[in-house]
Amino acid sequence: MKKFDIIGDIHGCHEEMTDLLKELGYSHQSGKLHHSDNRVPVFLGDLTDRGPASVKVMEDVADWVLQKEALYCPGNHCNKLYRYLSGRNVMINNGLETTVEELKSLPKEKTERIANKFKALYEQSPLYLQLDANRLIVAHAGIRPDLIGKKGKVVRTFVLYGDITGEKHADGRPVRRDWAAKYNFDSFVVYGHTPVPKPRWKGSTVNIDTGCIFGGQLSALRWPEKTVCSVPSNQPYLKEKFQSFD
Repeated sequence: MKKFDIIGDIHGCHEEMTDLLKELGYSHQSGKLHHSDNRVPVFLGDLTDRGPASVKVMEDVADWVLQKEALYCPGNHCNKLYRYLSGRNVMINNGLETTVEELKSLPKEKTERIANKFKALYEQSPLYLQLDANRLIVAHAGIRPDLIGKKGKVVRTFVLYGDITGEKHADGRPVRRDWAAKYNFDSFVVYGHTPVPKPRWKGSTVNIDTGCIFGGQLSALRWPEKTVCSVPSNQPYLKEKFQSFD
C-alpha cells in the first residue's frame, strides 16, 4: 500500500511548506524530494496568491510533480492563475495580484520559464485524485459521491469551488452548501478550500485547510494513518477569515 501526505492550501507560504515537509520526514537529496519510508506528498491546490512567496511554491511543486516525486490537483486559484498565464482576460484580484507582482519583478526569461512549467503542471493534472484503489479521493474543494469517476463542467465547478449556490455573503464570499455533512461516501475524501480553525472531520471526509495564509496552520493528512501533522503559520492571524460549521 502506498503512503501519502496530503497537504492543504499553501497560498504562497513557502517557509511553512518547507517546515511541514521537514516535519513529515522529507528531505532534499540531489535536487529531489525524498522520504525514507517512500511516502508521496500530495498537493490539493491553491499553491499561490496572497502569500509572500508564490513563485517559489509554484516552482518547487511543479518540479516535484513533473519529476513524479509528488502528486497534485488544482484549486480555484490555480485555475485562475493558469488562465492568466495563458493570456485570457481575468480579474487580477482576490490574491492573484500578489503572484502577478512577483512574476513581473523577475527577468522576462525567468518569468516565461516558470509560467511554462506551471502551465505544464496544470495541463497534466487531473481535476481530482483517486488513490489507493479509490479508497482515497483528494479534491480541492470536495466532491459529491455521484461525481467520483466522472469529468465535465459540473465536476470541475464542484472540485474547484465547492457546492456553491450562486448567492454571495455580504463580504462577497460565495454561499456554499455544507456538502460534507450531506452525503455518505464509500471513499475517504480529503479537501481544503474553506479555512477552518482546525481540521474538520465529518463522516468520511476531512477539511485540512487550516488557514495558513490567515495565520492559522499548514496541515497535512497522513494516509493510511488518518493522522494530521501541522506547523504554525508565520502570517498575521485574521480570525474573521475562518469558517466554523459545527
